[in-house]
Order: sequence, then structure tokens, then C-alpha cells
Amino acid sequence: MDMMTVDLSRLQFALTALYHFLFVPLTLGLSFMLVIMESVYVLTRREIWRTITRFWGTLFGINFVLGVATGLTMEFQFGTNWSYYSHFVGDIFGAPLAIEGLMAFFLEATFVGLMFFGWDRLSRVGHLIVTFMVALGTNLSALWILIANGWMQNPVGADFNPATMRMEVSDFTAVLFNPVAQAKFVHTVSAGYVIAAVFVLGVSAIYLLKGKWVSVAKRSMAVAAAFGLASSLSVVVLGDESGYALTDNQKMKLAALEAMWHTEPAPAGLTLFGIPNLKTHHTDMEVKVPYVLGLISTRSLDRPVIGILDLVETAEHRIQSGVAAYDAVEKLKANPQDLAARAQFEAHKRDIGYGYLLKKYVADPRTADAALIQKAALDTIPNVPVMFWVFRLMAAIGFAMIALFALAFVLVSLRKAEHTRWFLRLCVLAIPLPWLAAEAGWVLAELGRQPWAVEGVLPTFMGASSLTVGQIWVTIVGFTLLYGTLAVIEVGLLVKTIKTGPYASKFGRMHDAEEASPLQSGGLAGPAE
Repeated sequence: MDMMTVDLSRLQFALTALYHFLFVPLTLGLSFMLVIMESVYVLTRREIWRTITRFWGTLFGINFVLGVATGLTMEFQFGTNWSYYSHFVGDIFGAPLAIEGLMAFFLEATFVGLMFFGWDRLSRVGHLIVTFMVALGTNLSALWILIANGWMQNPVGADFNPATMRMEVSDFTAVLFNPVAQAKFVHTVSAGYVIAAVFVLGVSAIYLLKGKWVSVAKRSMAVAAAFGLASSLSVVVLGDESGYALTDNQKMKLAALEAMWHTEPAPAGLTLFGIPNLKTHHTDMEVKVPYVLGLISTRSLDRPVIGILDLVETAEHRIQSGVAAYDAVEKLKANPQDLAARAQFEAHKRDIGYGYLLKKYVADPRTADAALIQKAALDTIPNVPVMFWVFRLMAAIGFAMIALFALAFVLVSLRKAEHTRWFLRLCVLAIPLPWLAAEAGWVLAELGRQPWAVEGVLPTFMGASSLTVGQIWVTIVGFTLLYGTLAVIEVGLLVKTIKTGPYASKFGRMHDAEEASPLQSGGLAGPAE
């Protein structure tokens, strides 16, 4: 396999995935915020809440369409750019994606039209149920996709079959309840809720600064403050759970994001700041908080955290075992009845993926010498500086979001938010931050499992299709132009909708059209009804 083809295929998938992930989190969060807003409308029957729900629902719809369009492109790439990957793990990886399409996508696609066009055709409760079904479908879609992705990070419930040369399901229940997948789902969904809350908070702040749609903005900000505070706290708590899942399933990723070259004796400390040095295998200017990493990753004070170099040594032994598994597979190809080869395979099958790491350097892993085995073992180290800094960027933004929403909740509760200009400006400036954290999280998850397409099972370079460099460049340029155009259209529609403001009520009244901002009038805005 030409490594340039592999690298370009990875680049193309990364670009489309990062672009797709700009829209998915906002869709996840806005869907349930709409349920909350419409629930208030159903309970109070106050017309302003209907206006609020329809306004944010329009922004949800614009974002939803582009999320669907970019998601379809990603799924096609498994067949076009990663055909051997699809062949090798399709029995397992394809099932959650198929269920996502049949269950979640059809559910949200069925009800999303009713949500937009059923306001005057359904009862209040009936329309609320429709909105809830859209939110449920949207979040179920994320669940099944993250079950598929979680299996790539921790391939449980499947075994390699030497007769078919593929991974096959042995326990689908284990695939569904994969601890890595469950941790990723709750953490990712909570991050989406934070993104939506910041978006609503920021747009509401813009309205309050400009003195437009004040009653709509105040109520929207109140929902966003409470929803965002709960979500931002859950992101940190559930991120801690993700860190614990890494200890048992992805030790190298955990060591890399901490730039922990050597095993840290218990209780391990968490590095707040440092400069990873790839030459000396040391972290310069290191500032640590004692005990914290041990508590997060092992839930104990007496278990060490394994370092990068010790994990490389372990990888060398697993590569040697993988060579034995590869040898057994080749013998079984020649004679499926070879009982000795079958026993050899069963003893070493867990490590056959490590044997495949050598195919980057030699056609037959059995011909590799000790130097090549050591070289392949070093390939199991991801990009440590990128992992180290991306994790700290994500964590810093996460704690900043908790502070922002705690401040917003206090000011909204005291009815001072609309009077505090510096706070409103802060809300506007904060809009891009959770998106940056979400993209950083994706980079951390996907870069951290390299060199694996499926952790410990299939190296990334083996999964790519036999495409030419020119073919991939054509699609990269094409997708960039297409997605660039769609981004301009989507942002333009969002800005236009925000400038236009909320819908009129069904009685024809435009809420707050003439209402002065408290920043301008010096007093609180009156009720809209």
C-alpha cells in the first residue's frame, strides 16, 4: 500500500468528519432544548414560548439539513476510500450503522416535517410529542454511530476467522454495551448540549445588547443558563469516566495525552503544564497535581499508570506473538485440517493485529528481524505533543464553560443578566469555544488510537482502498469546494434568520418588536402578554 494514498485518505476523512461535527453537536443539543421550551409552552399556554420554540426550531432545521448531507458523504467513504476496512470489519461495524439508519434516522426524518409544519394541525401535546420524537431520533442516531466508533476503540464481542480472513461477531450484546462506546456517547452528547446552550446564550446576548426581542432573549437565556450549567458539569464528570475507560482499553492513548514516557508509580499525578520532549523522552517544565491522574484513571491510590516506553516494550512482545498467529493463519490456508496450526492460532490470535503492523515494512511478517519488530513497536506511539496540548485545550475550555454557565445562572436568577453588558459581550465571544473543544475531542480520540483503524486488530494503513493519489486529491478539492459553498449558505441562512428575529405569534403580534432593552431604558422589560 502506498503510504501517500493512506495519508491522503486519512486527511480526506478527517476533513469531512471535522466538518460534519460542526453541525451534529448543535443538532443534538438544540433538539432537547426545543423540548424544554415547548414543554413550558404546553404547561403555561403563554404564546411567547410558542414563538421562542419556533424561532430556535428554525435554526435547528437549517443546521439539521447540513448535518444530514455531510454525514452521508462520510458513510460513502467507507466503501470508496476504506474498502478493505469495510471488508475486514463490516460484519460488526456495519450493523450499528444499519440500525442507525433504520431506527434513528427514519425516526427523526419521519417526525421532523411534522415538527415544522404541524403547528396549526396538531394539538399542543401532540406537537410536543413530535418534537420529543425528533430529539429522541437525533440522540439515538448519535448512540448507534458512537457504538460503531467505540468498537473501533475497543473491539469487544468479535473474533478473527482465519477461514474468511475477517472479523466476525461473537457477542453482539458486548458490542452494544461496550464500556468505551457508552462513555463516548454520554460524553459526546453532553458536549453537544453545551454547544447548543452556548449558541442560545450568545444569540440571546446579541439581542439584549441591541435591545431587540428582549422578552424572547431573556427567556431563552434562562433556559440556556440552566441547561448549559447541567450539561457542562456532566461533560467534566463523564469525561472523567472516559479517562477511566482508557486505563483498561487504551493505555497508550492515556500515556500519550499525559506525555508520560515512564510508568508513574501510584498515586500518579496529573500534568497541568509541560513541554513534551521527543528526544529525551521527558516532559520539560512540568507542573503536576499529585494523585489526580491516579484517581481519574485507576480509581485508586495504589495502582500505577503505565508509561509509553513500557507499553512499547509490551507491543514488541505482542508483535512477536502476532507473527506466530500470522504463521498459523498461513498454514491453515494451505491445510484447514492442520490441528497444530489451529492450536497455534488459538494461542496467539489475540495479537494477530500486532503482527500485521510489520506489513508496513515487509510483505511477510515472518521475515522481520528484531530491528523491524522494534520499529513497528515504536509505531504504536501516537503524536505525543499534539495529544498533550489538544487534551489541555479541551479541558481548559470545559472548565471555562462551567464558569460561564455558573455566572449566567446566577445573573439570570438575580435578573441582572440583561443589565450586565460585559457579561453579554462575554457570552457572544464564547460562542466558538465549545465547537473548538468538540473538534479537539475528536482529534484526541481518533489521533490517539493511531496506528490502528481498529485498536489492536487492524492497522490503519491496511484498511485503505487501492486508489491513486490523483483520484484522492480530486475528491479532496471537490469536497472542499462543495462544503465551503454549503458553509457559506448555512452561515448566511443562520445570520439572516437571527437578524430577522422570532416568528410572529399566531395572533399576529411580533413579540418585543417595540420593546426597549433594559440596557437602553434603565428598567426591566415588561411581560410580552
